[in-house]
Amino acid sequence: MTTKVPVTLACGPYDRMEALREGLVQPEGVALTYVPIQSPPELFARMVKRQSFDVSEMSLSLYTQLRTRGEFPFVALPVFPSRMFRHGYIFVHAASGIEHPLDLAGKRVGVQEYHQTAGVWIRGILSSQYGVDLGTIAWREGGVNAPRTPDVLDLRPRGELDIEFVGADVSLDELLATGEIDAYLGARQPRSFSTSPDVRRLFPDYRTVERQFYADTGIFPMMHTIVIREELLERHPWLSESLFKAFEAAKTWCLEQMRFSGTARYTLPWLHADIEEIDEVFGGDPWPYGLEANRVPLEAFVGYLVEQRFLDQPVDIERLFPALELRNE
Repeated sequence: MTTKVPVTLACGPYDRMEALREGLVQPEGVALTYVPIQSPPELFARMVKRQSFDVSEMSLSLYTQLRTRGEFPFVALPVFPSRMFRHGYIFVHAASGIEHPLDLAGKRVGVQEYHQTAGVWIRGILSSQYGVDLGTIAWREGGVNAPRTPDVLDLRPRGELDIEFVGADVSLDELLATGEIDAYLGARQPRSFSTSPDVRRLFPDYRTVERQFYADTGIFPMMHTIVIREELLERHPWLSESLFKAFEAAKTWCLEQMRFSGTARYTLPWLHADIEEIDEVFGGDPWPYGLEANRVPLEAFVGYLVEQRFLDQPVDIERLFPALELRNE
């Protein structure tokens, strides 16, 4: 009997990963242990600092920057477990005078971590779609809904940047609620949006705006990718294809279960109306994997990293995903 290679996979508890988590899909030649971790920062830190897992969900921004510098012993698969449209994640204080994106110029804007993938996407969209001059903004970095200590990873962009850490005793949410910062953008919704009448979205009808953005650009922003320890892949080069096929199979299983019409699988009152919208907008698969199916958003993201001075020049996305010849056609 052939011995299967033991592999630990750390990833969020997503529906598209459920079949892997429950063992309903088994990667070929692999004895998989799925470690569900809800908090992305915890997951990323454990992988980057201690290589705690064989395979892991990973920040796309972190991976792209460190891999390009040759400082990352992991190789990514073109699998994107987390994707989010981000127009709905820009929040402003009512007294700030911010009614339109261009009004952000000269304002104080909070971010969790300046290098965070969500922030890169939002700033890139504000610049490319609305003409916002990012250099005019005073950036304030800190914890969103709770104070945090400074980021240990030094991933500052090159050149001048007006950015200050707000301190380890106050959250961005507190500063937004009191008007001490004018706006906040990032991956998490500030608590004050639900509790304070002074905090609102920059784009109130964000779903309509995001649908139009996708229609105009073909971009559904990916936040995270999947990385494999390079040393493990060198010993078992077939792992990349085996895992990629398993991720595809798990996603297919998820979409099939979601479409069962006898009852609603998820706690969404208009689930099947949403499915009809998925078919209309995304052709039935809102979560494509593979390089070619994601070339447009990936190249846009690399372009944003260059524009925001995290990278000196564009990098071919094939260099970022070298482990897999298998492509989505």
